[in-house]
Amino acid sequence: MNAPVLTKHVPIEGLRRTDYGSFQVTPVSPHIGAEIRGVDLARPMTPQLLADIRAAWADWSVLVFRDQRLDREAHKAFGRHFGRLHVHPMAHGRPDQDPEILVVKTTAASPYTAGEAWHTDVSCDPIPPLGSMLYITETPACGGGDTLFANMYMAFEMLSPSMQAYMEGLTAVHDGALPYIGNYKSQAPEGGYPRSRHPVVTRHPDTGRKVLFVNSGFTTHIEGLHRWESRALLDMCFDLLKREPKLHCRVRWEPNTLTFWDNRCTQHHSVWDYYPHSRYGERVSIVGEEAPAA
Repeated sequence: MNAPVLTKHVPIEGLRRTDYGSFQVTPVSPHIGAEIRGVDLARPMTPQLLADIRAAWADWSVLVFRDQRLDREAHKAFGRHFGRLHVHPMAHGRPDQDPEILVVKTTAASPYTAGEAWHTDVSCDPIPPLGSMLYITETPACGGGDTLFANMYMAFEMLSPSMQAYMEGLTAVHDGALPYIGNYKSQAPEGGYPRSRHPVVTRHPDTGRKVLFVNSGFTTHIEGLHRWESRALLDMCFDLLKREPKLHCRVRWEPNTLTFWDNRCTQHHSVWDYYPHSRYGERVSIVGEEAPAA
């Protein structure tokens, strides 16, 4: 019997490709995440290499590029292959910073580390980033500082058909004040942080697969439900990520590693297990397009 033919953008569970012509990938887990070595992101991209990266990203959702040497301009240039660069809400009105670079720095003096909870990046924006690229150059001397990623296609597929059908008709509110003021104690910019409504279940614009699109970092409530009903439903979704490790992959950082994740179908969680040691990186995010409701 001939092997099944895999489509470029809709991977079949258990039959994911590892050979993309320009490079091969090493899976981080069977369902999400792949490592790539031997690709120099600082060099000009050929159309074929860029097409292969896009295909691998669609298949694996999280790509880990090892042994990179990137300055800020090279980092941003790689991001621009995928769209216009995003300006983080906490960077608005900060002339002392490059608005397209988000510094991710944790030291012994830090009151918190960015992303220490399951979240989707800036889902409070009317159109959240389609993806983010974090480039880590300093890792803790003691080890640790990994990032967990979760497959939100699978999270939706693990729900019962009845629950899937019910949730497809719901809309949730995502509020930037929840993490940026509530957790980070940041002073809101003029006009406040973004607050937006998104379908609880979206459809990925490239793969066509359905995604569970609520996260504990930004989602405050589901519209049209009593507060206690909303809380119970959201807690069920948030607990699913904690309860089901098969949803996860774990990226172990090495110095000069860039990880590129699809923000439309993943969540991530930064592990702060290295106090009082330090970790340093810089992130570029790409402006997305509105994900359609399922």
